[in-house]
Amino acid sequence: MDFDNGTEFLNKAVIKWAADMEIFFTRSRPYKKNDQATIESKNNHLVRRYGFYYRYDTDEERAVLNRLWHLVNDRLNYLTPTIKPISYGCSRDGHRRRLYDKPQTPLDRLLAAGVLSAAQQTELLTYRNSLNPAAIAHQIADLQAALLRLAKDKTEQLYLAAIPAALPALKAGIRIKSKTTS
Repeated sequence: MDFDNGTEFLNKAVIKWAADMEIFFTRSRPYKKNDQATIESKNNHLVRRYGFYYRYDTDEERAVLNRLWHLVNDRLNYLTPTIKPISYGCSRDGHRRRLYDKPQTPLDRLLAAGVLSAAQQTELLTYRNSLNPAAIAHQIADLQAALLRLAKDKTEQLYLAAIPAALPALKAGIRIKSKTTS
């Protein structure tokens, strides 16, 4: 399991759970200070993009997060195409460029690998065909709004953002020329 040392990812409960499941924690390689950026970029893409930067510590918040991660998993693994670097090449001006394969969903990559039985392939394809991308996006937005509502009382930044006096006055910056009659 790779992640940074932030307490939003690593705490005593996670360490105990990982030990019970025989999952080992890894750190970046010695003297390779740029390894952490790869791990952190994934955390930013998933955890912070969908779950935001707030700390959730109640059972109600955990229930919302569990529903959210199920939808995010479906969206990313069945519906979102990704590109993978395959090699390097040179552009016209001689600069080294990374070359990518064609965009595919993780499910399409798994099917192309040929490691699944026909029954497993049929099951996964049937599940993907049953998904509604618009409904998933709407449900994710609803769950994110619920998380913000739950964190609102605990998070000072959200509290300050909710105060109308902190918002700019829109009409104050608009000037209307008055017509003069001659």
